[in-house]
Amino acid sequence: MLATIVADSSGQALAHASAWAVFAVGAALIITGALGVILLRNPVHSALMLVITLFGIALEFIDQSADFLAAVQIIVYAGAVVILFLFVIMFLGVDRKEAVGAEPTKFQRPLAVLLGLVALVEILALSRVDHWSSGQLSQSGVLTGTKSGDNVQKLGQAIYTGYLLPFEMTAALLVIAVVAAVVLSRRHQAGSRRNTEADL
Repeated sequence: MLATIVADSSGQALAHASAWAVFAVGAALIITGALGVILLRNPVHSALMLVITLFGIALEFIDQSADFLAAVQIIVYAGAVVILFLFVIMFLGVDRKEAVGAEPTKFQRPLAVLLGLVALVEILALSRVDHWSSGQLSQSGVLTGTKSGDNVQKLGQAIYTGYLLPFEMTAALLVIAVVAAVVLSRRHQAGSRRNTEADL
């Protein structure tokens, strides 16, 4: 009897320690990736650091036993959206140097710093309010799936029936963004070619 209790307590302690380890690794990946997205100058490197951030978020989902959300995080965001970002960035050309010091408006940089400070103060103020981000409990109803795949099946049915229009609009928006990037890039290449011919 005593051996069973000791084994159960040691198993719970190991599970608790491993959960904390997964949380710490995921948090380190998220913070490192987010800092890399902000601080790195090369857009391709920033996009790759965004992939690391998304993998860290997937680890946090796994730590919360949300395996489906972790798979969606990796497949959809890290595997599709970031690849789309990389495609657009590399298509537009990352080797072109931009004049960072030249700004169209003088107050753009101070205004950005001011808005960032206001957003930071709002986040800190909201963090002191209890339950500000959780909303009403069971607002949409409790999950009723009894089998392992029931809730995923219901999610798929909801996306492709009741929410089909927003889902398709999001897909169309991504396609429009890629087409717009192609058009802008071709226009820039045509303008630079005309300038080169005029110089000759």
